[in-house]
Formats: sequence, structure tokens, C-alpha cells
Amino acid sequence: MYAASSSVSAPPRSLRSRPGVGGPLLDAARPAAPVLGTARTRRMPAGGAPSLSGRIDLSGPQGAQLRSAIMSVHRICPEFAPVQVLRRSGRSVLIVGTTGRATAVAKCLLDHSPIWSERMRHEIAAYRAFVRHRPPVRVPRLIAADPDSCTLVIERAPGRVAALQRHPAEAPPRGDFRAALAAICRLNAWRPPAGTFEAPLDYAERIARFHELGMLTDRDMGDLQKLLHDIAYSAGRQGMGQFCHGDALLSNLLLSPAGPVLVDWEHAGWYLPGYDLATLWAVLGNAPAARRQISQIAQSAGPASRDAFLVNLMLVLTREIRRYETAVQRSLQEAPLSTPQQGPLPSGEEQRLLLRRLHDDCQLARRAVRAAVGTR
Repeated sequence: MYAASSSVSAPPRSLRSRPGVGGPLLDAARPAAPVLGTARTRRMPAGGAPSLSGRIDLSGPQGAQLRSAIMSVHRICPEFAPVQVLRRSGRSVLIVGTTGRATAVAKCLLDHSPIWSERMRHEIAAYRAFVRHRPPVRVPRLIAADPDSCTLVIERAPGRVAALQRHPAEAPPRGDFRAALAAICRLNAWRPPAGTFEAPLDYAERIARFHELGMLTDRDMGDLQKLLHDIAYSAGRQGMGQFCHGDALLSNLLLSPAGPVLVDWEHAGWYLPGYDLATLWAVLGNAPAARRQISQIAQSAGPASRDAFLVNLMLVLTREIRRYETAVQRSLQEAPLSTPQQGPLPSGEEQRLLLRRLHDDCQLARRAVRAAVGTR
């Protein structure tokens, strides 16, 4: 939801191609236990992190929209004093301010379409549930919330964001990655009371939709449905299911002296085991060692958990491909016609390079899924 010192929605830094890092996704010598290893990765050079916006500007049409958001905050938290706009998009705005002596962050929805309103209400419900049932990881304290106006006020937790990008340009420091992975594993082992959280993802519907969009082949759909059937059989015997953050990106994790803090809970709920691990694996294309460690954890709980991880990984990677294909198409439509020239990468080039890597990763995951189905 926010970073302690900069926006977590920073635009991706430039990507440059680099030789693939060794290690196939699948260990051909042992087809009964497909192991996710490393994919070809392309290195992104470091770039400067964007700074926070300046003092709040309430002039013009955007200022009127911001005034409306602040009024919504004051209705549920009169003592909130806005200081800066932390992040703003067409969907929502984050405003950092104070409540007495404490620093707080207000999140206000700007796009009240049904899908975004539902996600905001889901996040508010998660923070309210955390008041009654404390998770085994640090989360910002809830100050006030109103699901009707889709307004949320929470404490601003100290710390630095673990990554400014959705897909980090470089492998995270080992200490940062270990802290993030440990926090995610603790969360996944948590068992909140029944009925506290829902299941945000309908796997059968998602597979059918991606197939209808042409992003999954007939064989992909058949293989994933086969794994889902077998996982459901195992779940009937073992009670399989895992509480997940639902968007376990390093950009949604703050590293504080008291431990990692997870933010942005709009996708939290029950998933097949390994959804958070699959999300983290998918975005760490420039961290082969981290990917190997994630894969080892995913398959350590047995074949059913391994298969669930593979199903999650195929869906997460397909979602990421769709996300960046849309971004590339938009950049091509908006970019002016010009001839190639020396200098910085053209608009959209970094997305195209990332998209190529995601397709490579999806091919690796596809082979692992087929190997898992072949052992049935």
C-alpha cells in the first residue's frame, strides 16, 4: 500500500538482455518430482527511486477530487491532518498525514467501479479481521475505515520498502530476501478461524477465462484441470488449503527494525498451497538462487503441495503476461511514430523485454506441469 520513503508503484527501470542463467525448470532425471529452477533472465540496470510528491495541491480538477477524498477521511477520522500525497493513480490516492502524534496513511478509492470497490472492501475487511485475530506477521494498525465510501486509515509503519518495482531489476540482498520469505512462510502457516476470510480466486473460472482469451492451450487447460482434480482429492483427505497474502510482492513488504511489515491486503484469503510462493517466484526473474529456494520449499510438503504450486505458478505467470501485453499495446498506441535512434530505450521497451522473460518462464512452468501430469 505504501513505502516508508518512496512510492511502491514506481515505474519499472530499464531492462537489458543478458545471457541466461543455467538450470532448467525441470529435473529430467527425476520426472516424478519436477523442480522449479531458474529461467533465462534479463538484467535491469539500477535506476533512481522516485521521490514523494510535494505538498498537497488542491487547485484544479484534480484538487477537487483530492478535497473530496480528504473529506471522506475526515468523516471517519476527524483528527487526520493531511501532509503529502504519497501515491496517486486513476484508481486510488494515498495521503500521508498525522493523527495526533502518530503518522498515518489514508487510502481513498477514486474509481468506484464494482471491481475496485469490492477489492477495497475486501482490504478493509482484512484489516478489521486482524484487529480480532492477529496474524503471525506485522501489519499496520487499523485506525479507521468506511467500506461504503471505500476509505481506509492505517498507521504508517516504519521501514524501507523491500523493492521499488513489481519485478525487481536485481536480486534482492540475501538478508532482505530471507526476511521476506520467512515472513511469507509464517503467514502461510497461519490458520485464522473458519469464516474469517474467503477464497478470492476461483481456479476453475480463472483457467477457463485464460483459455477463452487464448492464453492457455487446450492441453494447458486439460493438464491444469487434471492437477486440480487430484489436488481436490488430496484436500478431501488432508484438509488442504493455505492462507495467503495474495499479492506477495517485495514492493508490498516493508523492512523495519522490528521485522517485516506486509501491506496491501486486498487479495488476502484462502488459496491452494503455494500461491504466495508462486507470486514471489514469478517476479524474481533476476534472482535464480532465490527462485531455487522458493521451489525447494514449495515441493518439500509433498506431491500435492508441489502440484498446487505449479497450478498457481501457471496462473500467476499467465496473469503477468496479460498485464504486460496490455501495457505494451497501450505504449505502442500512445508512442509517436519515429525512426530508431541512439539514446535511452524507447517507451515500452522495458515492458517488452520483461514480457519476453515472462513467456520463457511460462514455458518452463508448462513443462513442469506436463511432467507432473505424466507421473499420474
